[in-house]
Amino acid sequence: MHEFRAVASRYLVLWTLFFLPRARRIALERRIRGKEEYRKLGKADWVLMSWGKSGRTWFRVMLSHFYHVKYGLPKHHLLEFDNLHRKNPAIPRVLFSHNNYVRDYLRDWTTLAHFRGKKVVLLVRDPRDVAVSQFFQWKYRMRPHKKLLNEYPPHGADISIFDFVMDKKAGVPRIVEFFNGWARSMPNLDDLLVIRYEDMRRDPHATMKKVLEFVGTPGTDDEIRQAVDFAAYDNMKKMEEKKFFRLSGARVKAGDQKNPDSFKVRRGKVGGYRDYFDDQQLAVIDGYVREHLDPVFGYGEAEAEPNGT
Repeated sequence: MHEFRAVASRYLVLWTLFFLPRARRIALERRIRGKEEYRKLGKADWVLMSWGKSGRTWFRVMLSHFYHVKYGLPKHHLLEFDNLHRKNPAIPRVLFSHNNYVRDYLRDWTTLAHFRGKKVVLLVRDPRDVAVSQFFQWKYRMRPHKKLLNEYPPHGADISIFDFVMDKKAGVPRIVEFFNGWARSMPNLDDLLVIRYEDMRRDPHATMKKVLEFVGTPGTDDEIRQAVDFAAYDNMKKMEEKKFFRLSGARVKAGDQKNPDSFKVRRGKVGGYRDYFDDQQLAVIDGYVREHLDPVFGYGEAEAEPNGT
């Protein structure tokens, strides 16, 4: 209910300010969103941090089902901050964040001091795969206003996938900047666990076990296995097609049932970005990552699927 009131209040405030220049309205909306997220941060038991299209929905489905199994809750409810906590206080309040709006609200674009004292799980994925996945999100799923709000190319823009991936505000450069900010802050964050999408693909059970122990809600091997099986790729695709999580809005819902590129669960392939570029373009993209990304994340060389494909 508080979430509904917060959204309604945000739109009411913005509606009353319709006369302001668009840039000013956008800045105000980002700050209002940041204020609400900062409120949640104060109440959260832990934070799942990621850049968009890094496997967060897959992780969220696994985590949600783990708590479904452990505490006997309905399967249709995805974890949304404190919704499961309200059903059982043993379930933590989890803030899922990209840390984009909070920085605007706090006027702090350089440090991550606001996360001190919180357990943070940082989910990372190869920036090249992220940028390609973000291109399809932008092209087929992202609302026009959200594109404007987050400084992506405008709705309907004629931009190639290579130009999008190398765009400073939408592609690899922006993602690398995000990662490097976390790398610089690691020495100052005591309760930080970094997990990689690629490692989660190889062994989701081990990754989930590590996370659950880190955040203080460990589970049995059977509980974790059920969560992993529930969130398996084929089952996720089926759930999206059937709108299984219909109570979670468009979070796990295809933009167009006839277009596989519009699905939230699209491919999830490790190293799949290479399928979209020629050798010259790949050299540019790979060179940028090698030169600019902090090596702490292990993405100096492109990875492939666990089976070698």
